[in-house]
Amino acid sequence: MERFANRLTPFAERPALVHAGSTWSYRQLAERIAVRRADLAARGIASGEVVAIVSDYSFESIALFFALQENRNVVVPVTTAVESEVQTRLEEGQVDWVLGLAGGDLPCVPGPGRGRPKHALLEELRAAGSAGLILFSSGSTGRPKAMVHDLDRLIERHAGKRAKQLTILVFLMFDHIGGLNTLLGALSTGSQLVVPESRDPEKICALIARHRVNVLPSSPTFLNLMVLGGAPERHDLSSLRMITYGTEPMPEQLLHRLRAGFPRVRFHQTFGTSETGIAQTSSRSSDSNFLKIEDPDLEYRIVEGELWLRSKTQIRGYLNASMEAFTEDGWFRTGDLVETAADGFLRIVGRAKEMINVGGEKVLPAEVEAALMSMPHVTDCIVHGAPNPITGQTVVAEVVLDAPLDPRQLRMAVRQHLKDRLAAYKIPTKVTVVERTHGSRFKKMRGPASRS
Repeated sequence: MERFANRLTPFAERPALVHAGSTWSYRQLAERIAVRRADLAARGIASGEVVAIVSDYSFESIALFFALQENRNVVVPVTTAVESEVQTRLEEGQVDWVLGLAGGDLPCVPGPGRGRPKHALLEELRAAGSAGLILFSSGSTGRPKAMVHDLDRLIERHAGKRAKQLTILVFLMFDHIGGLNTLLGALSTGSQLVVPESRDPEKICALIARHRVNVLPSSPTFLNLMVLGGAPERHDLSSLRMITYGTEPMPEQLLHRLRAGFPRVRFHQTFGTSETGIAQTSSRSSDSNFLKIEDPDLEYRIVEGELWLRSKTQIRGYLNASMEAFTEDGWFRTGDLVETAADGFLRIVGRAKEMINVGGEKVLPAEVEAALMSMPHVTDCIVHGAPNPITGQTVVAEVVLDAPLDPRQLRMAVRQHLKDRLAAYKIPTKVTVVERTHGSRFKKMRGPASRS
C-alpha cells in the first residue's frame, strides 16, 4: 500500500493543521511523518505490533498516527486523561508499546501485552501485513468493547477524492470513528484542519471566527450548549457554510432553533457506527432530521423497525466481546429504531434498549424529549425509565430551565403542555431540574440504558 504521506505531496505549501497558535503545511506534515517513522525504527517497534498513542489531537500525534500506519502497526489511540481508563484500554487492547508525546521527544515504554500471545484477529492483521486500529465503545453499559478495524481499508475509502480548500474544525478525536473520518477526509482533499485545545463553546466559536472555519462537525447536545450560552452572538461566525451533526438524534425543536440562528448555513446529518464506519448520507433539507443512506460501500435493511448495516469498512471483530450483534452473514444489528418515509428517507427515533416499557406500552425517550423541548423555559432535557411496582417502569425526566420554577408548578406545567401532545402513559411522572444533561464527550447519558 502506498505511503499516506504521498497523498499530501500535491498540497505541499497549503496549510494542513492549525493548533495551539501554530500552523503547519502539508509538506511539514509529510516530513514529520517520515521523522516519526524513523523514530519507530530506532526504538525497535516492529510491524504488526500493537502501539498505543496516549495523546489528544496535535500536529505531533497526527504525524505519529500515520507513521504507525505506514509501519504496519495496530494503532490504539487513547485520549482519556483518567488513569484507570488508560490502563483498561492498554490491557484490553493487548498493547505492546505505549508512546507519549513530550515536546519533540517520543517517550516509549513496554505495554501490558508485550511478549504475550495475541488475539487471533491481531495475528491475522500481522500475517496480512495490514495496519490496524482498535477503537473502544464508551463503556457506559459495562466493560468497553475493543473493536478491531483494518486501518488500511478505512484510509483507502478516502482515496481519489476531489481536492477542496475548506477550513474544517475537527471536533471529535481520533479515538472516535467520527473524528477519524473528519481527519482522513480533510487531509485527503487538501483542506485545513483547525484543532481546538478545548471543547468549550465559547472557545470553539472564537476559533471559528479567528480561522474563518467553513465546516463545523458537532453533536446536537454541543450545538444546544453553544446556542444557550449565547457564544454565536459574541463572535463573527459568518464564514460557516455547513454544520454537520451526529452521534445522537437531533430534536426537531432544536434543529428549528439552530436554523433560525444560522439561516445561511447548511445543516447536514451524518450517521455511522463504530462497528461499520461512517456512511455517506444526504439530508432531506436543512430543516429536516430525515436522512438517506447513499453509500456504495454500505448496505442497509430495516428489520422490525431496527436498522441493520453491512459495510466494507466494518470491524473484523471484538477482542473482548462476542459477535452476537452481527448475523452469520455479516449484518450488524445497530439497535437504532427508525421511521421510514415514502421517499426513501429515514429518521432515527431512538435506541431499542432505551425503550421504556410502561405496563406493556412502549415509550421512546426521544419522542418525549422532543415534546418537552417545545415547552417555554426548557432548554435541554433527558428522559429515561425508572422502576415502578405497578407498571414495571415509569417515565422520568430531567430538565434544564432558563428561569427558576417551583417544583410543583413545573410538574403542573409539564402535564398541561404534554396532555394534548402525548398519550397519558408517555407523560413523565417525575420531573427534576438539573444544571445540565450531557455526559462525557457531549453524548447524552440515559442511566443504565445508555448506548455503548
